[in-house]
Amino acid sequence: MSVKEKSDHGMCICDEESTEQKLARIAEVIERYKNLEGSLIQVLHMSQNIFGFLPMEVQKFIAEKMNKPLSEVSGVVTFYSFFSTVPPGKHTIRVCMGTACYVRGGKKIVERLEEILDIRVGETTKDRKFTFEVARCVGACGLAPVMTIDDVVYKQVNPDKLELILAKY
Repeated sequence: MSVKEKSDHGMCICDEESTEQKLARIAEVIERYKNLEGSLIQVLHMSQNIFGFLPMEVQKFIAEKMNKPLSEVSGVVTFYSFFSTVPPGKHTIRVCMGTACYVRGGKKIVERLEEILDIRVGETTKDRKFTFEVARCVGACGLAPVMTIDDVVYKQVNPDKLELILAKY
C-alpha cells in the first residue's frame, strides 16, 4: 500500500479511512523508519500524507511509537511550515510572494483573498473548501504575480480577477 493513496480524481482518500486504519498505517511507517537516525521528519511527512494533518493525537502516537518526547515531535511540527495541525481544505490556494510576484502585486492579492475568504494566511475556511498559504517562489517569475489552486497555475493575477477564479471551485 502506498503512503499517500489517491482516488481516481487525484484527491487524497484520507477521509475514507477510519482513524484506527490511519494510525495502523502510521505505525507501519514508524516501524520501517524508527531505528534510522534523523527519521522523525520523514515519519511526520508520511504521517501527514496518511492522516491529512498532524493533530495532537497523531503527534502523541508518533512520540510514543518512536520512543521520543512529545515536546520533540511537537517542536518539529510547529517549527516547519510544511506541517499542519488543522485539517486541510479541499483546495489549497498559494500566492507566490517571491520578489517578482511581490513587486507586481502579490501582497494585494493576499490582502484581497483574506477579505474574500474571511481567513488569514495559514488558515482554512470554515466550510473546509480552501486552505490559504503563501509560497516563497513558484518558479514562474515571468508570469508574475502568480497564484496556484491545487496544481493549477494562474498567471498575471490581479485582485479584480480573484472572485471569478474562485467561482470555478
